[in-house]
Amino acid sequence: MTPTYILTLSCLDRRGLVHAVSGFLLDHGANIEEAAQYNDHATGLFFMRVQFAGAEHDLAALKAALAPFAASYQMDARLHAQSAPMPTVLMVSREGHCLNDLLFRVKSGLLPIDVRAIISNHRDFYQLAASYNIPFHHIPVSAATKAQAEQRQYEIIEAEGAELVVLARYMQVLSNDLCTRLAGRAINIHHSFLPSFKGAKPYYQAHERGVKLIGATAHYVTADLDEGPIIEQDVARADHTDTVEDLTARGRDTESQVLARAVKWHSEHRVLLNGHKTVVFR
Repeated sequence: MTPTYILTLSCLDRRGLVHAVSGFLLDHGANIEEAAQYNDHATGLFFMRVQFAGAEHDLAALKAALAPFAASYQMDARLHAQSAPMPTVLMVSREGHCLNDLLFRVKSGLLPIDVRAIISNHRDFYQLAASYNIPFHHIPVSAATKAQAEQRQYEIIEAEGAELVVLARYMQVLSNDLCTRLAGRAINIHHSFLPSFKGAKPYYQAHERGVKLIGATAHYVTADLDEGPIIEQDVARADHTDTVEDLTARGRDTESQVLARAVKWHSEHRVLLNGHKTVVFR
């Protein structure tokens, strides 16, 4: 089977970029199967994602050829093999709806990720992990042990070669140091009530205020709590007949769907960082 590759790039916009990229791929025997581009007029940046097949060289040789081409245009260019599922580590606390949803999607062939490990500060989901034959690491976290716990977490992430870390309702705030280490490869999910309903039991707070919309936001993790570049959001309607249980169930469904879409797009190399924002080639 002919291998398929994905090229993503960003750089200052200039005339002829699409022509140059197409010409580079043509010179290496590639056939473009899918292409998308975006010109951000506010920043003057150009973004592109190209999926291609039929290249005359393997991934390593293509990367070697790409380096001087990208340098000549001052591009941040990255090349990936489409067939390789992205090595991933999932992190969770005591709410398992997002974890369970992601694992089922992976098992069903709906998410191109390879879950190498599950990390949790509680033992609640070790049996779920075992049912999918995924290593489960219980690492308790307290104020006194936070630094050591995060070091152990990072060691597992690196040992597993994880290119993606998903906080699937992991309810511990990551330190600035760990956020920096995982920059651009850690995705979090939270309810879109923030900052209006912070703290425990947000759906109880929302119910008391009679909200008409509930939602969820998937974003990259940064040192600014819950303020990283947004990948995906969605909402669901609510009304006066909804109980707290109704809001919670609908909110969990929304969280699961939003997180799954964000993970899918990231693992397919469809998300490019654009400062504090993202470009998502769906």
